[in-house]
Amino acid sequence: MNSTASRRSFLGFSGASALALGLAACEGGTQPGENPDGAGSANVWILTGGMWPVISDSVSRWNEAHPDQEISVEEFENDAYKERIRTAVGAGQAPTLVLSWGGGTLADYANNDQIIDLSGSTGDLEERLLPSVAQNGQVDGTTYAVPVNDVQPVVLFYNRDIFDEHGLEVPTTYEEMLSVSAELQDNDVLPFALAGASVWPELKWIQYLTDRIGGPEAFQAVLDGEPDAWSHPAFLEATTRIQELVETGAFGDNYASVAADQNADIALVHTGRAAMLLWLSSAYATFRSDAAEFTESALGWTQFPSVEGGAGDPANIVGNPANVFSVSSAASDEEQEAALGWISEQLYDDTQIEEMIAAGAVPPVQGIADQLAESENGDFLTFSYDLASEAPHFQLSWDQALPPGPAQELLTNLSQLFLMQITPEEFVDNMNATL
Repeated sequence: MNSTASRRSFLGFSGASALALGLAACEGGTQPGENPDGAGSANVWILTGGMWPVISDSVSRWNEAHPDQEISVEEFENDAYKERIRTAVGAGQAPTLVLSWGGGTLADYANNDQIIDLSGSTGDLEERLLPSVAQNGQVDGTTYAVPVNDVQPVVLFYNRDIFDEHGLEVPTTYEEMLSVSAELQDNDVLPFALAGASVWPELKWIQYLTDRIGGPEAFQAVLDGEPDAWSHPAFLEATTRIQELVETGAFGDNYASVAADQNADIALVHTGRAAMLLWLSSAYATFRSDAAEFTESALGWTQFPSVEGGAGDPANIVGNPANVFSVSSAASDEEQEAALGWISEQLYDDTQIEEMIAAGAVPPVQGIADQLAESENGDFLTFSYDLASEAPHFQLSWDQALPPGPAQELLTNLSQLFLMQITPEEFVDNMNATL
């Protein structure tokens, strides 16, 4: 899954649109009991690109070893999948293995008894996973999903040549970030590339600033639905600092017209027009494919700066812990047995881990540090792995953690905040109205 697809999750797919699509939206997807390609009645819908061919290979190996429990695989483009899966789940016609991004959607599935409790049903998988990633599959302490692909923390990428040319140090605090931003602008360099036209890249800024200032408890209160949770001082301070960055030119004058779909923001960094970029670790693969020589010689990376006096642990990270698989409660006992068998015996087995690392991805399992270090992309993969394995808290991207309605309101208000159309106080009030 490319970086754009991985971040969009269920954006723009409201509950209303799900109902409007109705069961007709399920056409083309394999339903329980159907057998479109000669495989067993258990089935899974996956996405195209990214790590998904590795998952498909894993299921093929399972089918070869278990001809009486075969699982059929059907691939969907990201947007097509988003349009179909929620309707299919709601209609009791979900595939046996239900792919999601965790968060609010997973909680909805669990609370509506549309997926089963996986506790104690996945062999030793839960013990092998990175704890910060495994938590993403839990709802109220019960495991309803397991990660299935790679871990993607948000990383601060930077152009080492620019910092060397101007004698600058990479910022480690918010105050240093403001100072470096000013010096870069004095040298006609854009401090931060930002794809403001796509809006969701702006989430990374409010997520990290809020965590650094107030810790994960601030957003957890929002997830818990506490009244006026957005009134936590961390949100007001984070949004105030965002507008400080905008007003001081940290993102330049044209960020609102830069779109992420064509990797325009990444190009600003590897072409030397911008110094830094806050992005998912998956951007590393794009740097390599679009600018291999630059990636080898001048791409740097570090974690998001701390905020002086903040309550948050600087080791906390935000991003996508991983996509997750659940098992549909509508599936038959035989279908569930096949799905749980594949999860227990083959998910993140040695072959899958080797294939993921070779593709430049980090599996969210423990004990693979040596394998990562010895790989072709060892330095970056080790950095990403250490971030995820050592993080006291790994916050799922807010647009995926929240239910679809509040998530869309968040994006709307965040865009207006970056465009200086609303004040931090209005942002807080507007978001409190979504609780």
